[in-house]
Amino acid sequence: MWFLTLILLVLILGIIILVHEFGHFITAKKAGVHIYEFSIGMGPLIKSHKGKDGIDYNIRAFPVGGFVAMAGEVYEDDDTKKIPKEKFMCNKSWWQRVVILAAGVINNFILAIVILFVMSLIWGAQSMAPKIGKVLDNYPAKEAGLLAGDTITKINGHRVSTWDVAQIYLVMEDKDNVYDFEVKHEDGTKDVLKVSPKVEKNDDGEEQRLFGFSIAQTEEKGLLASIKYAFAKFGSLISTMWITVVNLFTGKISLSSLSGPVGIYHVVGESMKVGLNQIIYLVAFLSINVGLINILPIPAFDGGRILFLIIEKIKGSPINAKFENMCHNIFFFLLIALMIYITVFDIIRFA
Repeated sequence: MWFLTLILLVLILGIIILVHEFGHFITAKKAGVHIYEFSIGMGPLIKSHKGKDGIDYNIRAFPVGGFVAMAGEVYEDDDTKKIPKEKFMCNKSWWQRVVILAAGVINNFILAIVILFVMSLIWGAQSMAPKIGKVLDNYPAKEAGLLAGDTITKINGHRVSTWDVAQIYLVMEDKDNVYDFEVKHEDGTKDVLKVSPKVEKNDDGEEQRLFGFSIAQTEEKGLLASIKYAFAKFGSLISTMWITVVNLFTGKISLSSLSGPVGIYHVVGESMKVGLNQIIYLVAFLSINVGLINILPIPAFDGGRILFLIIEKIKGSPINAKFENMCHNIFFFLLIALMIYITVFDIIRFA
């Protein structure tokens, strides 16, 4: 079982990385940028193929990334005698460089939307409204006055429009363990109810907060419903991930809630138990994650490189190339350190 889970993890990450890097690759190639290497994975080389276009197409040992090595990504390389200056990425127009850098993220988002669309065509478009289905006896939700059919409109003052967004605010710990639910009843009236979740331990001995209600599930079929669902679900997941990122910086969500390769391996294993639809959904979910993280304006990410281009456009002259490269390198090593920390935490958590 562990071997199948590992193979599936490699396949999922491989697809997401391939789609992302292909975005950079094809836009750079179309713009006339010289490309040294198109690589899936990181670390030692496993397989290499020299294409007719002179590009090395490589597969590397660790399926946790990938890259397109382009001439002059930040400044001109030492190959100016072999490669014409107009083929360096740094010498392309401002708009061409932005498009090349953003193309990977755009590809990830397109992949996710297509997957969500196909899933809803096959299995139906699931409702996303935070509407309460059942309210369980002897649990805090019922005691607070929540009713079946109520729609949650706010949690702790935060507006919610989908169950995805509601879940994020429910997992954010409140200092006094009291959550303010603004709900709209079926008759149109609104109430603000205070709910203190019951803390219980699951089978693994981990504490979990239980409110005691379920979400109403409805399903639509058809082409238009699937198109609407794909874009609505995409927007909902983007919102939840953005809320998570913001609250990581504010400290309301801890780093321990993040997952690295080990955590993702665990999620893949759990998805296999649910079925094919959950595995396919996981590809879309992770693709959106990769896209959003990469577009953040942080050096070493695509968004960080775009940020430097925006600064360059505003100031009207290029940023010192060595300074920019130093920023990317520093943040790259910080990201590696963060990944190691998350991986160690995952190993402890799932051991």
